[in-house]
Amino acid sequence: DMTKLHIFGTWHKIPRKKVTYGDPGLSYTYSGVTFHPKPWIPVLTRIRERVTSATGHTFNFVLINRYKDGLDHIGEHRDDEKELVPRSPIASVSFGACRDFVFRHRDHRGKGGRIPGTGKITLQLAHGSLLLMKHPTNLYWYHSLPPRRRVLAPRVNLTFRKVLPMAKQ
Repeated sequence: DMTKLHIFGTWHKIPRKKVTYGDPGLSYTYSGVTFHPKPWIPVLTRIRERVTSATGHTFNFVLINRYKDGLDHIGEHRDDEKELVPRSPIASVSFGACRDFVFRHRDHRGKGGRIPGTGKITLQLAHGSLLLMKHPTNLYWYHSLPPRRRVLAPRVNLTFRKVLPMAKQ
Protein backbone atom coordinates (compact mmCIF):
# COMPACT_ATOMS: atom_id res chain seq x y z
CA ASP A 1 0.00 0.00 0.00
CA MET A 2 1.30 3.46 -0.90
CA THR A 3 1.27 6.48 1.34
CA LYS A 4 0.89 9.80 -0.43
CA LEU A 5 2.45 12.83 1.16
CA HIS A 6 1.97 16.47 0.30
CA ILE A 7 5.30 18.29 0.68
CA PHE A 8 6.09 21.73 -0.74
CA GLY A 9 2.98 21.68 -2.93
CA THR A 10 3.57 18.28 -4.56
CA TRP A 11 2.28 14.81 -3.80
CA HIS A 12 4.92 12.12 -3.28
CA LYS A 13 4.35 8.37 -3.11
CA ILE A 14 6.09 6.68 -0.20
CA PRO A 15 5.88 2.92 -0.73
CA ARG A 16 7.85 1.35 2.12
CA LYS A 17 8.26 1.47 5.82
CA LYS A 18 11.96 2.40 5.89
CA VAL A 19 14.32 3.93 3.37
CA THR A 20 17.56 5.91 3.56
CA TYR A 21 19.10 8.62 1.40
CA GLY A 22 22.50 10.17 1.78
CA ASP A 23 25.88 11.17 0.45
CA PRO A 24 27.86 8.58 -1.54
CA GLY A 25 29.89 5.98 0.35
CA LEU A 26 27.95 6.02 3.62
CA SER A 27 26.34 3.05 5.29
CA TYR A 28 24.25 2.82 8.43
CA THR A 29 23.25 -0.17 10.53
CA TYR A 30 19.95 0.25 12.30
CA SER A 31 17.97 -2.49 14.10
CA GLY A 32 20.35 -5.09 12.67
CA VAL A 33 19.85 -4.00 9.05
CA THR A 34 22.62 -2.25 7.11
CA PHE A 35 21.37 0.50 4.81
CA HIS A 36 23.26 1.79 1.81
CA PRO A 37 21.58 5.10 1.16
CA LYS A 38 20.07 6.09 -2.16
CA PRO A 39 21.35 9.33 -3.73
CA TRP A 40 19.59 12.54 -2.65
CA ILE A 41 16.44 13.48 -4.58
CA PRO A 42 15.24 17.09 -5.02
CA VAL A 43 12.45 17.09 -2.40
CA LEU A 44 14.80 15.69 0.27
CA THR A 45 17.56 18.13 -0.68
CA ARG A 46 15.06 20.97 -0.23
CA ILE A 47 13.95 19.71 3.17
CA ARG A 48 17.58 19.20 4.22
CA GLU A 49 18.42 22.78 3.21
CA ARG A 50 15.45 24.07 5.23
CA VAL A 51 16.58 22.04 8.26
CA THR A 52 20.13 23.37 7.94
CA SER A 53 18.96 26.98 7.69
CA ALA A 54 16.66 26.52 10.71
CA THR A 55 19.22 24.76 12.92
CA GLY A 56 22.66 25.79 11.66
CA HIS A 57 23.65 22.11 11.44
CA THR A 58 24.53 20.13 8.32
CA PHE A 59 23.51 16.52 7.68
CA ASN A 60 24.71 13.89 5.19
CA PHE A 61 22.09 11.17 5.72
CA VAL A 62 18.36 10.77 6.28
CA LEU A 63 16.40 7.77 7.58
CA ILE A 64 12.72 7.85 6.57
CA ASN A 65 10.17 5.87 8.58
CA ARG A 66 6.52 5.46 7.61
CA TYR A 67 3.93 4.73 10.29
CA LYS A 68 0.75 3.66 8.53
CA ASP A 69 -1.52 4.56 11.46
CA GLY A 70 -1.47 4.84 15.25
CA LEU A 71 -0.78 1.14 15.72
CA ASP A 72 2.58 1.51 13.98
CA HIS A 73 4.93 2.66 16.71
CA ILE A 74 8.50 2.49 17.97
CA GLY A 75 9.55 1.49 21.47
CA GLU A 76 11.90 3.27 23.83
CA HIS A 77 15.42 3.61 22.49
CA ARG A 78 18.41 5.91 22.23
CA ASP A 79 20.12 6.63 18.91
CA ASP A 80 23.63 5.55 19.83
CA GLU A 81 24.77 3.87 16.61
CA LYS A 82 28.53 3.81 16.20
CA GLU A 83 28.24 5.30 12.70
CA LEU A 84 27.00 8.64 14.03
CA VAL A 85 29.50 11.49 14.28
CA PRO A 86 30.11 11.88 18.03
CA ARG A 87 28.03 14.63 19.69
CA SER A 88 26.25 15.44 16.42
CA PRO A 89 22.57 16.37 16.64
CA ILE A 90 19.67 14.53 14.98
CA ALA A 91 16.95 16.56 13.27
CA SER A 92 13.51 14.99 13.02
CA VAL A 93 10.93 16.29 10.52
CA SER A 94 7.36 14.96 10.63
CA PHE A 95 4.66 14.89 7.95
CA GLY A 96 1.11 13.57 8.21
CA ALA A 97 -0.67 12.61 11.40
CA CYS A 98 0.24 14.36 14.65
CA ARG A 99 1.80 11.80 17.02
CA ASP A 100 2.91 11.84 20.64
CA PHE A 101 6.68 11.65 21.05
CA VAL A 102 7.73 10.67 24.56
CA PHE A 103 11.07 11.30 26.25
CA ARG A 104 11.84 9.31 29.40
CA HIS A 105 14.84 10.08 31.55
CA ARG A 106 17.16 7.18 32.31
CA ASP A 107 16.80 6.27 35.96
CA HIS A 108 19.53 8.11 37.77
CA ARG A 109 19.79 7.18 41.40
CA GLY A 110 21.27 9.55 43.94
CA LYS A 111 21.83 8.93 47.65
CA GLY A 112 18.14 9.39 48.34
CA GLY A 113 16.88 7.05 45.61
CA ARG A 114 15.48 8.39 42.34
CA ILE A 115 16.44 11.93 41.52
CA PRO A 116 13.26 14.04 41.51
CA GLY A 117 12.20 16.07 38.53
CA THR A 118 13.07 13.38 36.05
CA GLY A 119 10.38 11.43 34.32
CA LYS A 120 8.46 11.76 31.10
CA ILE A 121 8.05 14.61 28.67
CA THR A 122 5.48 14.24 25.88
CA LEU A 123 5.68 16.39 22.76
CA GLN A 124 3.15 16.44 19.94
CA LEU A 125 4.91 16.28 16.61
CA ALA A 126 2.51 17.84 14.12
CA HIS A 127 2.65 17.93 10.32
CA GLY A 128 5.66 20.01 9.23
CA SER A 129 7.26 20.09 12.68
CA LEU A 130 11.01 20.01 13.28
CA LEU A 131 12.61 18.56 16.42
CA LEU A 132 16.35 18.97 16.98
CA MET A 133 17.83 16.46 19.42
CA LYS A 134 21.19 17.82 20.52
CA HIS A 135 23.96 16.18 22.49
CA PRO A 136 23.70 15.03 25.28
CA THR A 137 19.92 14.36 25.08
CA ASN A 138 20.52 10.91 23.59
CA LEU A 139 22.79 9.96 26.50
CA TYR A 140 20.23 10.67 29.22
CA TRP A 141 16.80 10.31 27.64
CA TYR A 142 15.07 7.43 25.88
CA HIS A 143 12.50 8.35 23.26
CA SER A 144 9.55 6.49 21.81
CA LEU A 145 6.50 6.91 19.59
CA PRO A 146 3.83 4.98 21.52
CA PRO A 147 0.79 3.36 19.91
CA ARG A 148 -2.27 5.62 19.65
CA ARG A 149 -5.38 3.67 18.67
CA ARG A 150 -7.35 6.75 17.65
CA VAL A 151 -4.79 7.90 15.06
CA LEU A 152 -6.00 6.57 11.71
CA ALA A 153 -3.79 8.52 9.31
CA PRO A 154 -0.20 7.82 8.30
CA ARG A 155 2.85 9.71 9.52
CA VAL A 156 6.18 9.93 7.74
CA ASN A 157 9.22 10.92 9.76
CA LEU A 158 12.60 11.99 8.39
CA THR A 159 15.56 11.85 10.76
CA PHE A 160 18.55 13.72 9.43
CA ARG A 161 21.87 12.53 10.82
CA LYS A 162 25.59 13.07 10.44
CA VAL A 163 27.15 9.70 9.63
CA LEU A 164 30.88 8.93 9.62
CA PRO A 165 32.41 7.93 6.29
CA MET A 166 33.02 4.18 6.20
CA ALA A 167 36.79 4.35 6.64
CA LYS A 168 36.31 5.80 10.14
CA GLN A 169 33.65 3.34 11.28
